[in-house]
Amino acid sequence: MLFKTESFTRNFMKVTFSIIFFTLVLSCQNSNYSNMGFFKDLFGKNVDVKKIENIKSDSLKLEKTAEMLDEDFFWKIVQSSIDNSKNKEAQEKYLINEISKLTPKKIIGFRLRTDKLLYATYNSEMWCAGYIMNGGCSDDGFEYFRNWVISRGKDVYYKAKENPDTLISEKDNGEDEMFDFESFWYVALEAFEKTTGNDLYDYIDEEKFQTKEGNYPQFEFNWEEENPESMKKICPKLYEQFWN
Repeated sequence: MLFKTESFTRNFMKVTFSIIFFTLVLSCQNSNYSNMGFFKDLFGKNVDVKKIENIKSDSLKLEKTAEMLDEDFFWKIVQSSIDNSKNKEAQEKYLINEISKLTPKKIIGFRLRTDKLLYATYNSEMWCAGYIMNGGCSDDGFEYFRNWVISRGKDVYYKAKENPDTLISEKDNGEDEMFDFESFWYVALEAFEKTTGNDLYDYIDEEKFQTKEGNYPQFEFNWEEENPESMKKICPKLYEQFWN
């Protein structure tokens, strides 16, 4: 009986230790403690960090999703990136770092929320604003322009959504005289790969998520590039400031 009790105790301790170990690995996923020194101090021997990273990735249950990140939370992250950076490069790095702290599902949700906001501003008036501010605006350029609008925060975005001419308030926030931010579109992808080692695109439920680039609504332009006066009617302030 004593032998069985001791055996049970040893097995119980092994299971408990394993649970504690994996809990520590997961809790250190985005922590500065997830390095060789920490685990060496904890277990008294060297630990293969690459194996630990693999354990972290394998322990994450990655499933396809169409769930967007809570919009208020999304804007808090964006605003924090604005408050803590002086240019787009710094903002991009800040965003990747902050988004990497989220769960994989929420990282995907950040990208899906971005796509939803892009979808909601795919219209002729917004394109006119991008054309005026950047001296021209291709299909891809229009994507990058709207990413820039999102990167300027909730207030700027929603005012521009109602009236793109309000973007005159951001006339001093264009780097190299260009108002675009292509890499904003990819911060969630970078964070997802950094966290899981996987491609975020593989975990988007394409059938359920419809507000995306491939499903943009059709519209007719109510302005013509050969007729600058037609652009002036839509965005008079931007036209006066940027169109020569």
